Amino acid sequence: MSGWFGSLRGRITLVTVSVAVLAVLVTGLISLQLVRSSTVGEAKQQLSSQATLLARVPGATAAELTDRLSLALGDTEVAVVSADGSISGPAAKYVGPAMVRRLLADRPLSVVVRKFGTPTLIEARPARGGGAVVLIRSEDSLEQATHGSAQRILWALAIGIVVAIVAGALLGRWLGRPLVTTAATARRMAAGERGLPLTAHRPTEIADVADALATLDEALTTSEGRQREFLLSISHELRTPLTALRGYGEALADGLIGEHDTAAVGATLVAETERLDRFVADLLELARLEADDFVIHTQQFSASVLLVQVQNAWQGRCTTLGVTIEIAGDAVFTTDEQRLRQVLDGLVENALRVSPAGSTVTVTAAPGRVVVEDHGPGLAASDLDVAFDRGILNARYANARPVGTGLGLSIAARLVSRLGGTITAASDPGGGARFTVSLP
Repeated sequence: MSGWFGSLRGRITLVTVSVAVLAVLVTGLISLQLVRSSTVGEAKQQLSSQATLLARVPGATAAELTDRLSLALGDTEVAVVSADGSISGPAAKYVGPAMVRRLLADRPLSVVVRKFGTPTLIEARPARGGGAVVLIRSEDSLEQATHGSAQRILWALAIGIVVAIVAGALLGRWLGRPLVTTAATARRMAAGERGLPLTAHRPTEIADVADALATLDEALTTSEGRQREFLLSISHELRTPLTALRGYGEALADGLIGEHDTAAVGATLVAETERLDRFVADLLELARLEADDFVIHTQQFSASVLLVQVQNAWQGRCTTLGVTIEIAGDAVFTTDEQRLRQVLDGLVENALRVSPAGSTVTVTAAPGRVVVEDHGPGLAASDLDVAFDRGILNARYANARPVGTGLGLSIAARLVSRLGGTITAASDPGGGARFTVSLP
């Protein structure tokens, strides 16, 4: 039961019922008071009319007047005040000297007094020829008259409370059902299900929650799809060097590699090991870029010094490939020099991979930007928007041109973003690709 009251449905039911019961009780109390006031007012009006009529009967005794009243108001007592001030009749005990003096002075009387602990209505009228007629009616008799009305009101209150409980339960169920459905869908999403139907429910706030959950479902589906493709690409790329390493390792273990082939095999093993090392380094870099402890050290430096370092670092590789690397321009940057060097190394490596022998890779610096250009096969128009999405270009061109791990451009884009800049890709009409790094 405590769990039910802790739920939204239980709380809505409890609040609705509490408010309804409070409203019903307040309405009932007001209704009872109004009925009582109405009964008292009506009794006073009747008593006043009877007193006025009886006062016009000449010489009537208290007994005669009582007999007449018993036909109209059976619970009313009568007293007759004679011209000499004497009082007779059952209601004489309620008539005091001050009241007698007032009536003998020909002044009517209409009051409610508390006699013998009971509120009592008194209506008195001067009679013709002297004296007066006094009519008394206690409120106890009026309470009996209102008893039936009070019972009917109490029954109505009880029915109202029952209706409020039922309505509150139905309202809580109506409001809680879409939330329960949405929570169940969220749990299914957490368990790995995707593409779940989410109906927009009213009220609007719950519909907004359902829409947000549907958006999250779509985003998770897209993200997991990309991750799946990425993992498939990575697993394929990792298996290639591992297969080569295993093949040569088994050949060496079986004594199938002659002494004259050992150097070549060793070079192949080193190359494949370096390839695996680049893979692992790229994956670690991606993990670091996703982490919150990725630190940026900002300093001011000259781009010309940085470009010379890049040229010297890749000169050996360029000589092996028969490609020329050129640098141009100068500017002063205020950013993390090592991270920018990391970006340029990645872009130069990507350019050298697709550059044919005899071509040139150019790295140019200008205020606010650095450009890396190559004369390779370039990029298609459809490649420009996805060039920095990990693994996409790798999947597109794996069988058409030399490709890397599929992570280099993605890492470069994330690094530039961490530096507060942007990176764009373009394809020159004569062939080749151009990557522009813009910094604040």
